[in-house]
Amino acid sequence: MSDLFWIFISAMLVNNFTLHLFLGLCPFMGVSARVETALRMGAANVFVMVITALSAWVLNTFVLTDAPYLRLISFIVVIASLVQIVEMAIKKLSPTLFRELGIFLPLITTNCAILGLAIFQTNRGYGFLEGMAFALGAGAGLTLALVLMASIRERSELSEVPALARGMGLVLIIAGSLSMAFMGFAGLLSQ
Repeated sequence: MSDLFWIFISAMLVNNFTLHLFLGLCPFMGVSARVETALRMGAANVFVMVITALSAWVLNTFVLTDAPYLRLISFIVVIASLVQIVEMAIKKLSPTLFRELGIFLPLITTNCAILGLAIFQTNRGYGFLEGMAFALGAGAGLTLALVLMASIRERSELSEVPALARGMGLVLIIAGSLSMAFMGFAGLLSQ
């Protein structure tokens, strides 16, 4: 049980997909203007990551045992299908959220964090429970990064920011600062 906890904490904080591995930067930069939208995008990513981890485990355990060379293309097909299902569900259940997420919702399909999750899980030899802990931790870490970025961006709108640093310049400065702050978690698992 403690292994599952450390897999979760490692994926969420120590090896955060966005702030440490620099995966999933498209939604991180694009959907992080409002906390509410960032939370919803994070929830959609968590859902897709959990289903991807489950699918990767099924594929690795039962389907691709004799054909490991088909893993990458299989993961891409499964992820694209899952994102289409999520997109249709969000469009049906919450049209407002669908409009807020805009182009970034279909971009989950090409989000390298989702594909990275399946590849990392496979390369590390995670079983079902480890894969689920890894997916939940990675999703929670991505959501945490999105919410932190969004909250800082909302707060900066109320501050006087020099013209030179406004817009994407400020976003990159915030992203770099958050990334350096998360590097402090690197010593967490070394003890």
